[in-house]
Amino acid sequence: MDYSKLVEVYQKLEKTTKRLEKTEIIREFLSKVNKQDLRDVIHLLQGKIFPEYDERKIGMSSRLMLKVIANSTGDNVNEVERLWKEKGDLGKVTEALISKKKQLTLAKYKLSINKVIGNIRKLATIEGEGSVDKKVQLVSELLTSAKPLEARFIVSMILAELRVGVASGIIRDALAKLFNIDVEKIEEAYNLTTDYGEVAQLLKEHGINGLNKISVKPGIPIKSMLAILADDVEETFEALGKPAQFEYKIDGFRVQISKDKDIKIFTRNLEDVTKQFPDIIEYVKQNVKAKRFILDGEAVSYDTKTKKHLPFQTISQRIKRKYDIEKTAKEFPVELNLFDILYLNGKSLINEPLLKRREHLEKIVKQVPGKIILTKKLIT
Repeated sequence: MDYSKLVEVYQKLEKTTKRLEKTEIIREFLSKVNKQDLRDVIHLLQGKIFPEYDERKIGMSSRLMLKVIANSTGDNVNEVERLWKEKGDLGKVTEALISKKKQLTLAKYKLSINKVIGNIRKLATIEGEGSVDKKVQLVSELLTSAKPLEARFIVSMILAELRVGVASGIIRDALAKLFNIDVEKIEEAYNLTTDYGEVAQLLKEHGINGLNKISVKPGIPIKSMLAILADDVEETFEALGKPAQFEYKIDGFRVQISKDKDIKIFTRNLEDVTKQFPDIIEYVKQNVKAKRFILDGEAVSYDTKTKKHLPFQTISQRIKRKYDIEKTAKEFPVELNLFDILYLNGKSLINEPLLKRREHLEKIVKQVPGKIILTKKLIT
């Protein structure tokens, strides 16, 4: 599919703030997208090139984009920067400069969805010597063949500044209308894949039966369920039945620990924080006896002298840490409190009762206080 078709949709989306109108614009457009492009189109509509859980970064700064724009339009960097200060948006600067382009392009061709997303994805893989020149070349290749509006949206996409107002809920609703499926079923599928692109592709290829092919996979985070408040114990029993399992509410940091070939740690917002918690990786390696799994729990900071749990603010100092990770792990040690297991050795446990899941957890976890334990439970 030509990238220009998607650009037309971006323009329509920019012109309305109404959720229902945006939903209908996307539904109509997706009905014309072939199955080969559908997954990529869903990501591009959301202003992404990878699924939400994918930690890869494009790694293109605004300063480097200045160089790319100058290289692609024949203008000097100072002129591009002057226009940037004037317009406040490098996408619009690119659009204006390409509209009055000085430099003739010998090999101009129509840009496809596949070409645009392919070049941008390559940016995330380039590192080391000569990486800057390679990145400039990849983006310049797109811009020199782009029409003014196409160039604007390409630059905005790369800089994560695409502002067309497409929240994930709008994508969900558009897919529900397109395939005539309940919104709840679409959301359930997304919660297991955390990728509306994958959900859309399966529906395009197999219809509603495609949702039956969705299962949890180690290495890909699942959308975490959050707590629902109850006014009293009676209301809890009404919702859950009797007996019910009660546990403490812990003031920690929610973590989903997934093992396939390697162990990964994800937050409830699907962020990969594996590097920030090498201590948790070691606790799991040494004390969880299973080949493949997805565990759910909370990492809680504690005082090394009193052994008492500390407030969430203490552990939050580790979440965004990029350097001195080993030192910080010693300063702010954590205890992993596990309360659920969602997948074990090739089998999804999502639909198993909590009591059964807890039994699996108790069989495979060796508890070591201060490192890894199971949450205290009361079944009554």
